[in-house]
Amino acid sequence: MSKAIVRPLESRDFEALMRLEEDVFAATGESTLGPYYIRLCCEFFAESCFLAEVDGEPVGYLLSFVNRGEAYCTTLAVIPRFQRSRVTLELLRAFMRRIVDHVDVCWFTVTEDNVAARSLHAMLGARETEVRSEFYGKGDKRIVSRIDRATFEALRPKYERLGLVERRVEAPVSGEHLRASLSEVASPSTPRSRSRARCPAPTVTAGRTCGG
Repeated sequence: MSKAIVRPLESRDFEALMRLEEDVFAATGESTLGPYYIRLCCEFFAESCFLAEVDGEPVGYLLSFVNRGEAYCTTLAVIPRFQRSRVTLELLRAFMRRIVDHVDVCWFTVTEDNVAARSLHAMLGARETEVRSEFYGKGDKRIVSRIDRATFEALRPKYERLGLVERRVEAPVSGEHLRASLSEVASPSTPRSRSRARCPAPTVTAGRTCGG
């Protein structure tokens, strides 16, 4: 499979997103997002919404909203024949790089039976905090989960190992501090060791995995 290209939404992506909604959700009997919702994403929230293409074909998308230091991820969808590919990971990478240093909290909502979405949220560090009734209408119940700033910071090394975010560039070391560090390393009374852990990339499927 050719590498997926993920980019922020553009106005011209409206029809492609509407078709993807039909291919992913309507095809399985689920409700789809309306044209007004999709148009808002393309025109006003494009910087936090992403489209994945393979050889020019739209195959998946992620929709989220960022406002006043908070992010709300509503939808992550990939067409069936690409659901077990790296497309999902590439969409997550674009999303995480957009929010990780710019928000204090990220919210998700999900139905109780959407095991794939709940596992994905947990992998990212989200903690389930409450259950909301009548969330999208009568009879609709959603689990709300969130990642706060402290969790973002604590899991930053994990995100970096998975390739979800870029590694931070450390501040330059002053000359005085560098001399002290070299002296410590050279001292025979200060043994040091280093270990590395390997963390495999997550295997996830798609659907409303950020918000179904």
